[in-house]
Amino acid sequence: MNTLQVSLADRSYPIYIGDALLSDRELLCQHINSKEVLVVTNTTIAPLYLETVLANLTEYRCDSVILPDGEQFKTLDVLNHIFDALLQNHFSRQVTLIALGGGVIGDMTGFAAACYQRGVAFIQIPTTLLSQVDSSVGGKTAVNHPLGKNMIGAFYQPQCVIADTATLNTLEQRQLSSGLAEVIKYGIINDPEFFRWLEQNIDDLVARKTSALIEAVERSCRDKADIVASDEFEHGVRALLNLGHTFGHAIETGMGYGSWLHGEAIAVGMIMAAELSCRMGWVSREQVDRITQLIQAAGLPVKSPTTMSTQQFMDLMAVDKKVQDGRIRLVLLTDIGKAIVTDDYDAEALQATLDYFQSQS
Repeated sequence: MNTLQVSLADRSYPIYIGDALLSDRELLCQHINSKEVLVVTNTTIAPLYLETVLANLTEYRCDSVILPDGEQFKTLDVLNHIFDALLQNHFSRQVTLIALGGGVIGDMTGFAAACYQRGVAFIQIPTTLLSQVDSSVGGKTAVNHPLGKNMIGAFYQPQCVIADTATLNTLEQRQLSSGLAEVIKYGIINDPEFFRWLEQNIDDLVARKTSALIEAVERSCRDKADIVASDEFEHGVRALLNLGHTFGHAIETGMGYGSWLHGEAIAVGMIMAAELSCRMGWVSREQVDRITQLIQAAGLPVKSPTTMSTQQFMDLMAVDKKVQDGRIRLVLLTDIGKAIVTDDYDAEALQATLDYFQSQS
């Protein structure tokens, strides 16, 4: 087991990464500070891992709630199922929520924890690659709205993150590839050595070689933990983690939540950001091609949806958390491993980039 630390003063917490951690009772229970626990999971994960986690909690007053699986259920209405379980069981302010699942479960459980009685403890047990390397770390919690993804939420840190890489063995290949998009992101924005490692090891990752997966999860979490520690509430450098997300969130919203997986949309969004950076003269065509080839080798799409127009992209990108004073702020590249957040780009270059992707589709 490898252990990393997210350093946030009194909100600091560990990330545990390793194989077969779900059955480690002592590891889990040391982060539960009362006798009340609610496990939140979904219909896909419950048959696989809920019994294992509950077996660690026999000494607690414990219940579970099983939500429907899918991005389309990341809503305020479904969030209420968590509050129903908390209130029906008369759980107090000392309850600990455990998020057992992927990014949707982690985001919703964290948001419920931030809201219930104005804040209770929660633990992240991410079971997908995407959630292990990204959404479980850093305290971003949210639900979606029909007009925009993750627009209703809070910053709220967990007690710990337990990333059991054995759970990746039950992932569908499409879900594994979706997680690889976020792994690749870290190499692109601030870790060129990691990017080169990914180019050399992408086939092992796609084939689920355990040592490669553990290395990728650990390096991704270390990169994210360092960024979060320096900018918890996204006033500066943390925004770099949104590479491709403004384009990608437009795809997810425009196509209907769940139609494109988050990582699939972000993969195309990162290529779009690289293409715009190239048109601005900030990166070379060769660098765009390297990014595209790595994303494609991960089993991810490299073209935008055929049914989305340039105008639809622009309209949806305008409803984004990074818009300031009416200007869409984007994460763009000056090199592989160097990114910036800026609204100082040529509007015509953005239009040309969107038009280019529509013609390619």
